Amino acid sequence: MISGVIFSGGEPTMQKEALLLLAKACRDIGLKVGVQTNGVFPDTLKALIDAGLLDMVHLDIKTRWEHYPHLLKVTPGVIDKVKESLIICRDANLDGRLEGFEVVVTLFRGREDDIPIIAKYVEGIEFVLQQGVEGSIPPLSFDELKKIADKINRRVRIRTREDGEVTYENNRIIIADSIVLTDIMQARRNE
Repeated sequence: MISGVIFSGGEPTMQKEALLLLAKACRDIGLKVGVQTNGVFPDTLKALIDAGLLDMVHLDIKTRWEHYPHLLKVTPGVIDKVKESLIICRDANLDGRLEGFEVVVTLFRGREDDIPIIAKYVEGIEFVLQQGVEGSIPPLSFDELKKIADKINRRVRIRTREDGEVTYENNRIIIADSIVLTDIMQARRNE
């Protein structure tokens, strides 16, 4: 019944040796292995990929690079590590050593202008716009996320609490790689 495991936060790559052991144990019983990461520990990602223990990486990019120090109170060294993780995973994905790689942006109201800039960093990589939900801040709706995606003119996956995950490109919702819809209400009816 179970085909894989995803290691997620806190930050799983913070514990390199433990994660390597767990990933190997999963692999030994035939499970696929994925990691959800903020990218701050590129050496762990490289070790997992080099050992053939990783199938999927979900890299969470929080904001555009110049906003990391202000929004997240991190040093430029941290930003360099996230960039390094992006390059390691992109290259491994392109050369076939990493089956799946996506960049996920959990988007909160007021950060919409980050998306066109982040999209340039991640050209050629699967890109996910994920609805951020936090306290009293109203989350962006599917239609608002769709408008943001239209501005970057590329295929994205949009994730919301209301609608789950859909692939979206050029005012089209693509379900199961072949059903094309133009309205999220149609997609809801087809579930």
